[in-house]
Parts: sequence; C-alpha cells; structure tokens
Amino acid sequence: MNKTKDYELSIIIPVYNEEDNLDRVEKELSAFLPHALVRSCVLFVNDGSRDTSLDRIKAICSRHDDFFYISSTANHGLSTAMKAGIDAIESRLTGYIDSDLQTNPEDFNLLLEYAADYQLVAGIRAKRKDTFFKRLQSKIANGFRRSMTGDTATDTGCPLKVMWSSYAKRLPFFDGMHRFLPALMMLEEGRFKELPVRHYPRTAGVSKYHLWNRLKGPFLDCFAYRWMKKRYIRYHVDESNIG
Repeated sequence: MNKTKDYELSIIIPVYNEEDNLDRVEKELSAFLPHALVRSCVLFVNDGSRDTSLDRIKAICSRHDDFFYISSTANHGLSTAMKAGIDAIESRLTGYIDSDLQTNPEDFNLLLEYAADYQLVAGIRAKRKDTFFKRLQSKIANGFRRSMTGDTATDTGCPLKVMWSSYAKRLPFFDGMHRFLPALMMLEEGRFKELPVRHYPRTAGVSKYHLWNRLKGPFLDCFAYRWMKKRYIRYHVDESNIG
C-alpha cells in the first residue's frame, strides 16, 4: 500500500545536491506538519544528487514517520523530479516547495484555505529577497510567458504551490513545464489562485539557475506550450454502459 494515501496533502521536495540545506528542511517541515490544516506528509525526490543528500534524506526519513523519499541515480531536472513526485503520491492534494526553503512551509496553510475551490493555489513572493538582476530576469520571463500563454499568473517561479492531485496527474509535463503550471491547469479547465507568501534569501547551497537557463529555457518552452495547446486533446464521457 502506498503510504501517502493516508494523508490529505503530500509535500513534494525535489533535491539536487542540497546537503547543506537538509538539516533545516527537516527542522522546519517537522515543525510545520503538526500544525498543517490537513494531515500532511513529505516526499523527498532525490534527483541524482552527487553529494551526501540521499544519505541525509534516508536518515531524516528514519527519524520521522511522515517523511518518505524516492530517488533516481541520474539527474533529470526539476520538471521531471516534480512529475516523478506527482506520479508517486496518492494523497488528495499535492504540495510543492523547494529544498532551499526560500519560502516558508507555514505558508502552506495560507494556500490550503483556498484549496477546496481552486485546482492550483500558488504563492507570490512578496518582498522578494533575490538580487535586482535575478528579479529582472524573472520579470522579463514572466511577461513573455503571459503574452504567449494567455495566463494571468504573476510569479510562476514561486516555489510554493498546492494542487489537486487528480488534476496534477493529468498535466502534460515535459522539461521546463514547472514554469507553466497555471497555463497547464487552464488546458485542464482548472482554476488557479495566487496569494502573497514570505520569501527569504538562500542561506546554503548553490542556485541551479543562471541567466542562460532562466531566460533561454522559458523562451523556448513558450513556443512548445503554444504548439501543444493547439493540439491538446480534451474530451468528456457523457454516457457509458461499461460499468
């Protein structure tokens, strides 16, 4: 039996070479779970880490009944790690937070207040603590994405989200699609809402993003999304006698 089926919310945490952050992840997530609005667990997705991240994840899971993990020996990237986590869990709701904890797990409760009415509830990084250059890159990428996809999301890069698992499992993921969750929800006729959440500077480890993959990737992915949107298959079964 899949243990995540016993929970209302499974919080997916992709991990790639984040050994210096995992002690803090354990501390903050274990403190949050008893106060979550719904019964919640954590699922680490080790994405081919080459440091001691996997050993640390296993140790954390051995200390906490509500912490689980899946692991790959190869690094596939954030979108694939998210997809692997979504496919692995069986809870009603799927949560997502980055392992650098630049957002606060306690703010999941802000999102959960709206999760009954919206298939995707996402954070907006209020008073963002990144450099001016990094904020500028994100502003350019978000503006171009909105013009190409027609979604109204203002901060798709915010690493704090709650989704209905039934919708998340249907989303047509491919590399880079973690930036397009509101637009993908639109394809599935899902509703999304954004809320301001707290944001902090990275305190340990190294960011996996830079100018090249923060601008070039989203630029190309927008064209991939437009191509997919025109060919996306939607249907509803209105009658059946198969059972």
